[in-house]
Amino acid sequence: MSHAESHPSPLRIADAEVAAWLQREDRRQSNTLTLIASENHCSAAVREASSSRITDKYAEGYPNRRYYGGCEIADGIEELARQRAMQLFAGAEDANVQPHSGTTANLSALLALAGPNGRIVGMALKAGGHLSHGHDKSHTGMVFQARQYGVDGTGRIDLDDVRKLVKEHQPKVLIAGGSSYCRNIDYAAFAAIAREVGALLLADIAHPAGLMAAGVVPGPIGIADVVTMTTHKTLRGPRGGMILAKKDLAKAINSSVFPGSQGGPLVQQIAAKAVAFGEALQPGFRGYQQRVKENAAMLAERLLSQGLDLVTGGTDNHIVLVDLRKTDVTGAQVEERALAAGLSVNKNAVPGDPRPPMVTSGLRLGTAAVTTRGFGRDQILAVADVIVGLVRGGDVDRYRTTVQGLCEAFPLP
Repeated sequence: MSHAESHPSPLRIADAEVAAWLQREDRRQSNTLTLIASENHCSAAVREASSSRITDKYAEGYPNRRYYGGCEIADGIEELARQRAMQLFAGAEDANVQPHSGTTANLSALLALAGPNGRIVGMALKAGGHLSHGHDKSHTGMVFQARQYGVDGTGRIDLDDVRKLVKEHQPKVLIAGGSSYCRNIDYAAFAAIAREVGALLLADIAHPAGLMAAGVVPGPIGIADVVTMTTHKTLRGPRGGMILAKKDLAKAINSSVFPGSQGGPLVQQIAAKAVAFGEALQPGFRGYQQRVKENAAMLAERLLSQGLDLVTGGTDNHIVLVDLRKTDVTGAQVEERALAAGLSVNKNAVPGDPRPPMVTSGLRLGTAAVTTRGFGRDQILAVADVIVGLVRGGDVDRYRTTVQGLCEAFPLP
């Protein structure tokens, strides 16, 4: 009898059904390689903080200005998270660590900067942007007068087109950033365009935040007026969001988060964010992020050498976007084959995609999670070959054996 069986957890005793589902998820992650660009594997310390007893505490408001008593511990945790965030993103003047997600961070920031019915310009979803940058199915597309820019024939942002759209629309906020954009963004050029019409620049760095914190790719701190992000992608923390703002905008941002768009913060998640920021401040974090970037570059190079097309022809960050339009398969079909082989990937639109969002002509890949498992050159090349085989309809069972061997050789941290 194992230790776990002789000493069952409180959850297994109280609710065996939920415990069984969570055990299945543990096994799924252990036996699957995560190549979804928006996912990562956080540390045991981050998970412990996110399940702590402080989940019981209501802490509406901000440190030393709460609407409930007994918040002195919550105050200390939130202030620690804020200070670590500003240390991690050197030059940030203020940090709000309460947003529950990147989308709520964006909505809060946009309401503070543009106001209801204000004009905004963001990157179109099909071009590599995000739903919360003004897509018509998002509240950001319903609450604001939104226009969206795309990319040129190479899949890259055309700053001349951005300038033309901004001058036509005269927005209060220009958004730079995306969810499937593989290249570095010229934030200084975006800021100059925003200034031409008196707009503010919001940089959404949800995806490359960890790479930027480590100084591996250029970031917008000190350039953008407001920076939003998630904490669970390349930052390798708990699920959640964060907003960094210039000092003169901090009060408006804070009021927009609470009481504007959220009630009580999830203090256990803020504690977990503090842990993750502390981890990211350690010397080894830069090396990890450098390996993430190098692994993505190797993945892109291998896929290209094997005849697959990539949007923009490569990557500057952790994202590789495969264009399947010259093949006989869709993104959804490859995603299904990959799952059967033990790879977790996601179908994704490519610029000018003729297929609907649940089908798509693209495949978005990311290297943050497999790099956390310890992958280097040999493993990345093996995975790339599996992906090429899956696109071309190869033997899924054979690829499953390869993937399972990699999972066993590189277990979850």
